[in-house]
Formats: sequence, structure tokens, C-alpha cells
Amino acid sequence: MEQIQSVQEMIKLRKSLDGHSVGFVPTMGALHQGHLELLKAARQENEKVVLSIFVNPTQFNNPSDFKNYPITLAEDLRMAQEAAVDFVLTPQYQDLYQDNYRFKMTENEFSKRLCGQYRPGHFEGVLSVVLKLLNIVRPEAAYFGEKDYQQYKLIKDMADTFFISSQIKMVETVRESSGLAMSSRNLRLSPEQKILAPKMYQVISQKISPDKAIEELQKLGFQVDYVEDHGDRRFAAAFLGDVRLIDNVKI
Repeated sequence: MEQIQSVQEMIKLRKSLDGHSVGFVPTMGALHQGHLELLKAARQENEKVVLSIFVNPTQFNNPSDFKNYPITLAEDLRMAQEAAVDFVLTPQYQDLYQDNYRFKMTENEFSKRLCGQYRPGHFEGVLSVVLKLLNIVRPEAAYFGEKDYQQYKLIKDMADTFFISSQIKMVETVRESSGLAMSSRNLRLSPEQKILAPKMYQVISQKISPDKAIEELQKLGFQVDYVEDHGDRRFAAAFLGDVRLIDNVKI
């Protein structure tokens, strides 16, 4: 496994991989079993696997959330090696954002709903950094988790709209034994919050209305941003303390 810290070095390396299929998993680090499932899918379907680790500041609408995001690079690299990753890209902000975020990717419909309604600018940051990474790595396929379904759908639509050749693939949500969707943010939950957190999945999985689900979550102590049904999915976001949890289930 090789760690690459320079965008230009990654671009140069990618040219040397022409003729090989490349699977790509972009992350913000603090890797967990959910990420490992993405890497497993990439490994099974491609000859080479690239993992990126970059805590992207442009997608944080709350500065304290960015400041408190868990950084576990040494452990991440160990896990990546065990997952048979070939290359780990760990760029710096000034390398990815040479324009200091003068240019950004904007979507004007789905990104304004659900999480976008409560996190202004979040999806602009997500789409902008993913577009950059897709252009740098030029993978045959890039892998995203079902837990972040709104993100996956926006990235897939962006790739289709701008004729990006990479396939955007979704991998099923990985849950802890309690039902809690695995997330790097779970590291910030207190022991008491970790016991309560799985209740969100249990509540939104019930055959009840979104309003009733909100009512039940509030009674349990969640500060609810939303529970909404769109198409065949129910989406939810709620806080426990200062930790924001998201989830979605098929209905």
C-alpha cells in the first residue's frame, strides 16, 4: 500500500494505471466497518483500489462540527492496509482547493431538501470535493454508503449530468448489532447516548406516519430536524446532544 499526499502525484500515478480498472472510495477518515464494506466491494470489482482520506471543510455548515470531527489517520491507514487498498490519497486543503473555493458545484432541487434544508452549503461542499476527486482519480467505479442516500443520489445525478464516466455505486448500510447505522460521528456519542441512538432506526422503521415518528423521537429525547418520506424511502435526521445522526429506510 502506498500513501500519496499530492494531487499532482496522484494524477501522474493514475496515468500509469491506464489499462487497469480502478475502484475508488472517498472518505473523511475515522474508518469503520461501513467503510470496509465499500472497500470490499471496490476490491472485488476492480484490479486497483484507491481510498481517499480528507476532512472536507467546505461541507461543514457548523465550524465546531468540523473542529470536533474525529481524526484517526494512523488507525485508518492500518485498516486500509488490512483491506488490501493499493493507494491512499491524503491531500491537503490548499492542494485540492487552489482557488480557495472560488468555484463550487451547486444543485438547486434535491440538495435544498432534507439535510440541505438544515445544513446550508453542505451539499455544495460535498459535490465540489467529490467532483474534484473523481477528476483526479478517474475511477471506473466509486462507492458510497446507503446511509447517506441523499448524498449518493446527488453524486450519481451529478456524474450523469456532467458525463463523468465513473460508475457511482451504492453499498448497503452497515449497522451495529443494536441497529444503529455505522458512522464516524458515533465516536462522539457518550455511553448513554450510544444506548439511545439505535431508537431512531427502530422508530422510523415502524409503520407509522412521519409526524408520529417525530413525536416518538422527541419523547425519547432526540432533537429532530426531520422525518420525511420521499419515494420509497423514509429519511430522518436528529440530534443527541451535539451529535447529528442521519438514517433512512425503505418503506
